[in-house]
Amino acid sequence: MRQNKILLLFLFFQVQVFFAQEQIKSPSGLINANPIDNLPPYIKLVSGFGERPDWSHDGRFILFLDKPMGEVFELEVATGITRPKTRHFNHLGFTRAMYLSNGDILLAGPNKLFDPTDKEERDKARDLTWLYVMDKSGVKKPVPLNTLCAEGPAVSRNTMRISWTHRDRQFPELGKNRAKLLMAEIIYQDGIPKLANERVIFDSKQLPFSLGHASLETQNLVPPEDVKVTFSVYTINNGNNTDVYMVDSESGEYKAITNSPCCYDEPEGIFPDGLHTLVEHGPSDKNAWPLLDLYKLKLDGSGEMQRLTYFTNYKGYKANQGVISDDGKYLSFQIGKENTEPGVGFGFLIMDLQEATEHLGDFKTFNE
Repeated sequence: MRQNKILLLFLFFQVQVFFAQEQIKSPSGLINANPIDNLPPYIKLVSGFGERPDWSHDGRFILFLDKPMGEVFELEVATGITRPKTRHFNHLGFTRAMYLSNGDILLAGPNKLFDPTDKEERDKARDLTWLYVMDKSGVKKPVPLNTLCAEGPAVSRNTMRISWTHRDRQFPELGKNRAKLLMAEIIYQDGIPKLANERVIFDSKQLPFSLGHASLETQNLVPPEDVKVTFSVYTINNGNNTDVYMVDSESGEYKAITNSPCCYDEPEGIFPDGLHTLVEHGPSDKNAWPLLDLYKLKLDGSGEMQRLTYFTNYKGYKANQGVISDDGKYLSFQIGKENTEPGVGFGFLIMDLQEATEHLGDFKTFNE
């Protein structure tokens, strides 16, 4: 008798949940709720604040920013303990923080004072960011690498090689909407980091079409050789779509990995097999900067991708800024919201890719 009552209560609860979900759907069919409250078992929230997570090489820590042009923090995954990493010196905030292969941290941020409450000054500060190396000891001031960087740099997980972008907003002499991708190695002379063998590996003038204002951005070096670089090509022909490209830094050969006029496809995070990248994907027919979810994209040029997250099923939410652990087992990504500054996150999560396998759909293509 007791078991029957428990069963009836369970069924009643399930029915209530079903009707509650149906009632909170908006006229567009989207759910009026926070996706954090309805996570699948293979995704867990690990921080209620922060953005742009980056895995340590041993998978024990996640480096992240508290906000755009903010402080850098490090989360210990096993304990949930968060520690500040950039409070031992004065600075103007950082837009990126990424582990180098030797454990030091590559930082990007402005070097001139600005009014954070003024949108125009904030945009200018985001455009004029400089690269620095901070010693892993956490007691020294970062050392400038004396180069500007548009948006985020790409960092090798195996060597001290980095790649980054120069745009016309940093160098007006390039001409409108033009950009160059650069590559260099970080070396240490008397313990001081500096760039060596700096070279241009791609110029947007090589593309057979024009670009919108965002132009290009480096994303990831492709393991294990770390010779090829994935990059974003934004607002192609001044339209709405963005595509994934890849260039070989030695041969100079480049190719489109996606060719999807319907969509926004930006590579974020690379798989250690060197055969796949994460991609932020969403329909761009009405908006060049749509809400996005994360997909696993093949790098063979087929355009085939597998959906990993469903945050855009919830009204006003997206999943972005994903990174893959070095063992390929985990994805960390942030939760974003519409009508916010680019890159802003409201906490980040960890997805167990092995546990998720049986719940994921097939690969499909959005190419022409």
